[in-house]
Amino acid sequence: MSSVRKGPGVFHEGELAVQERAGVRQAAARLTGMLAPGGIGRGAGGWLAERTLAVLSARDRAGRLWASALTGPPGFLDGAGPRLRVHAFLTPGDPLHDLPVGQRVGLIAIDFATRRRMRVNGTLSFVDPAGPASGLTVEVAEAFGNCPQYIQPRRLAGPAGSAAAPVFAPLPALTAADAALVAGADTFFLGTAHPQRGADASHRGGPRGFLRVEGGDLWWPDYPGNNMFNSLGNLAADPSAALLVPDFRTGRTLHLSGSATVEWTAPGTGAADEITGRRVRFRPTAVVAGDHPALVAA
Repeated sequence: MSSVRKGPGVFHEGELAVQERAGVRQAAARLTGMLAPGGIGRGAGGWLAERTLAVLSARDRAGRLWASALTGPPGFLDGAGPRLRVHAFLTPGDPLHDLPVGQRVGLIAIDFATRRRMRVNGTLSFVDPAGPASGLTVEVAEAFGNCPQYIQPRRLAGPAGSAAAPVFAPLPALTAADAALVAGADTFFLGTAHPQRGADASHRGGPRGFLRVEGGDLWWPDYPGNNMFNSLGNLAADPSAALLVPDFRTGRTLHLSGSATVEWTAPGTGAADEITGRRVRFRPTAVVAGDHPALVAA
């Protein structure tokens, strides 16, 4: 699977602004040779077909950004060329159930066992929640792999398609138990969006405790990456953000929608893991808790 971003352009204004502030614009520019047009290649499509988990970032009918898990047996992600078909649907209660067609969405597929991931962004062209073709179809605008750093290795307990359907419930705010879940997480998924490019879904990982709860906010240090700054660049253009925080011991998931900002500090002046001088502060405005049996790790 190649690490290639494919799409209508190179870097948008938000990505360029963050690259400039971080002093890595020239380093990021060297990646532009990878930005070839096209859809999902055969090798990447074969890798997607073996996955059992993906996370979708999109907006609900009220325009609120969310991130939700999509699970199924191998083959539920069917992608080659310009189109990705997802043979799974979002059950009632999921914040993205009944999401509107025609919007730009982001999806990340991940394999924790081999520490590989791939992001696919494009336009949601079809949703069938219950019929013989139940699932989603995304017209691919860009697809690219990311390196394995920060992915915590684990294996999900069994074939995702055999697990019971997830159950969801809205919450007025994070409970004390859920705040503890967040503070003990070593993995979460981040949804961001750009006004023209649309939504993007990405993975964040680190040691337990790297995601902090502080009053009504959550924050995390931005660790060194590939210098493209897709997520932070989106936040520079649009503060809309969504988090999906899974507890792989129980299958509980927290879906948080709100806004986020990038805070710049002097490197090495904050917590021990704040080595880049960047942190992201997230303020949730809506919370949905889920019970997702397919996300229990073995």
